[in-house]
Amino acid sequence: MSAADTHIVQEQDVTPAQRVRNDWRTLVEKVSYKAIVNNIPFLAFIAMLCVLYINNTQQSVAIQREINRQNKILKELRWKYMDIKSQLMNARMETEVIKRSMVIGLKPMSLPAYTIQEDSISTTQK
Repeated sequence: MSAADTHIVQEQDVTPAQRVRNDWRTLVEKVSYKAIVNNIPFLAFIAMLCVLYINNTQQSVAIQREINRQNKILKELRWKYMDIKSQLMNARMETEVIKRSMVIGLKPMSLPAYTIQEDSISTTQK
């Protein structure tokens, strides 16, 4: 028999309990001091990724808070704009203008407005 045949026979003779023990031993060997020392660059990379992930999460939460605050300010400014716009629309009405002009002594015209024609101006100037 060759070495490969004996290896196959040995694997078939292993009971499930022995297989679990062997798996446990391989796990302990992987987590041993030597394995950790050999994987320090990888572990440092994982730690750096964790720090970046936490930092990114905190920044996104801060940005979301700022957006919510700005939206609240924007809503308030829109309401102020609509209020002032409605006040100006009301102030431009003819009756409101007449009321306000009466306070300073102006009266509405009793005669209708008339236009000056251009022909009469040009003949007097020549």
